[in-house]
Amino acid sequence: MKALDTYNPFTIAVYFLATAGIAMFCMQPILLALALIGAMALCILRHDVRSARTHLGFWALFFLAALLNPLLSHNGASVLLVIGNAPITAESIFWGMTSGAAILSVLYLFCSFGAIMQSDKLLYLFGKLSPRLSLILSMGLRYVSLFSEQWRKIKQAQISLGLYKNDNILESARGELRIFSILLSWALENGIVTANSMSARGYGTGKRTHFSIFSFTWRDGLLLSVTLLLAAGTIVPLALGAVTFTFYPTLHLHHAGALSYLCYLSYGALVALPILLETEDAVKWKCLRSKI
Repeated sequence: MKALDTYNPFTIAVYFLATAGIAMFCMQPILLALALIGAMALCILRHDVRSARTHLGFWALFFLAALLNPLLSHNGASVLLVIGNAPITAESIFWGMTSGAAILSVLYLFCSFGAIMQSDKLLYLFGKLSPRLSLILSMGLRYVSLFSEQWRKIKQAQISLGLYKNDNILESARGELRIFSILLSWALENGIVTANSMSARGYGTGKRTHFSIFSFTWRDGLLLSVTLLLAAGTIVPLALGAVTFTFYPTLHLHHAGALSYLCYLSYGALVALPILLETEDAVKWKCLRSKI
């Protein structure tokens, strides 16, 4: 059991909303660097480094954003080189890296969010507010892993029958298209079966009741209070312009003394909060196992 899994879903949702919200709407390199380091560390801490393809895909997106911006935008005073008639500036490269860090940190945060917030927790969050929305969200998250597993099964069956060959790119593409066609037919059929099953069980015929195993304890209240306090310590200096960063025409960081340090420390503590909780839980578990 991971530490974050033991907290109330509402508390976890508020934490990820605050952390990801700041990273999404704040183009401040220092804060985004903190967000990226914290989000990546949490993802690795919870899932190890076995999902190497996921990390490679995320970082490929980062480098794509970092490379595309200087090719499309030529603003900035510091010209590094000229390709044709297009100048490549340090400011445009730094802007691309900053936007890539924002995208990457949010992706890592939602990767951890998706692992923690299972369908029962989403139903708990949105069940009373909008039962249909909670059902759609929980079914959508379920089908992501379900489709991935079904894709693997179909591919193994195709290989066993000798219908899937990866001798060259063309044969591999034909095999993938065949698997996609089979998966699409399976998905449509499975959707009809699910709809008939829900109809047979009386879904939509009356008011639904809700069952929940989650309770709001003092631990949830403490984590929620710390989250809101640290988020406020980050948002207030941002709103006052204490950590403004300008990219064009030259790179410039506006520093406002104590307010700037408050912003950096608050957001750094916010992104480090789940890492500390997970580390504490792992240390406790190892200590308990050593006493057996």
